[in-house]
Amino acid sequence: MKETTRSVREKTPRLLFGDALSILAFVTLAVLLLNDKTRTAYVNLNSSHPYILGFLKVGILATFGEILSLRISKGTYSTPVGVIYRFIIWGFLGVVFVAVFELFSSGTRTLLEKQLLPYAKNARTFFQALYTSVLMNLIFAPTFMAFHRITDAYIDLGNGNLKKIFTTKFDDVLNTIDWRFFVKFVLGKTIPFFWIPAHTVTFLLPPNYRVLVAALLSVFLGILLSFKKRSVKVAEVK
Repeated sequence: MKETTRSVREKTPRLLFGDALSILAFVTLAVLLLNDKTRTAYVNLNSSHPYILGFLKVGILATFGEILSLRISKGTYSTPVGVIYRFIIWGFLGVVFVAVFELFSSGTRTLLEKQLLPYAKNARTFFQALYTSVLMNLIFAPTFMAFHRITDAYIDLGNGNLKKIFTTKFDDVLNTIDWRFFVKFVLGKTIPFFWIPAHTVTFLLPPNYRVLVAALLSVFLGILLSFKKRSVKVAEVK
């Protein structure tokens, strides 16, 4: 038992050079958004090319989030299996997010204008953000999350090999996914307790920042879940 406990402790993440770079990357992003010139340039670029920026923002940040999650769970940096394909899928989802965020935001605003949803007139902005988050997470999020689970399973079963990915049977993909965990935890807990409150705050922000913040939130949630998994493993050993 002592040896097992020691081995778990040895795997506890230590500060690495990559951690310093990760922190520097987030600090740099914050500085760029706080600076008037770079923030204006970002807003203009995002307004002119929303789908391209959506692809890059979500593709880069969400993939980076997966790498950070592995760093926390393994104690060292490593790339996920089929990292390029994961990046492409995240980028594609980033494009979808751009359209979906606008769809639900505009749709909710119309519902409020037609008085089809109750709200306090002196807090309309908050209620619009809340309703947008609730509707998007109840209607769109389960489909998106299931789609992402399936694509991840294809990549994992294909071991990152494109030919194997395309020849993997759909039944094998469905059988490898823990749907019970998906429904009970991913849908049943992360949506009401994390995503709905977090996206309510997101929809209170200007439109140009919403997809970016949503991508950062996915990184944050991935890090939290990785720490939770580590604490469970340590508890099981003890």
